[in-house]
Amino acid sequence: QVQLVESGGGLVQPGGSLRLSCAASGFTFSSYAMSWHRQAPGKERALVAAITSAGGGTKYADSVKGRFTISRDNAKNTVYLQMNSLKAEDTAVYYCKVGPMMGRDYWGQGTQVTVSS
Repeated sequence: QVQLVESGGGLVQPGGSLRLSCAASGFTFSSYAMSWHRQAPGKERALVAAITSAGGGTKYADSVKGRFTISRDNAKNTVYLQMNSLKAEDTAVYYCKVGPMMGRDYWGQGTQVTVSS
């Protein structure tokens, strides 16, 4: 079955960096675009960044452009989100997603990122 497992979240001070990882299994990873989303308390889940299946194309939310970088390693079935210059407003649960695939989206369990001094 499709599984997405995020890791790398934690507590970081403003201006710091974190790298999130999402390990995928149960499908042909190299055939699908992947994306990262986040959900802050009281807010809807929103797209942060996306990457095409081969990694040649990316897109970002305006709020993270120039600070976050999405990448993937198809040999390791893993997608990454490098987050630099973190701000308090980046605090959220971060999820990776694949889909639509077989008629639905698949989500990981999420990883908490807290930016605070």
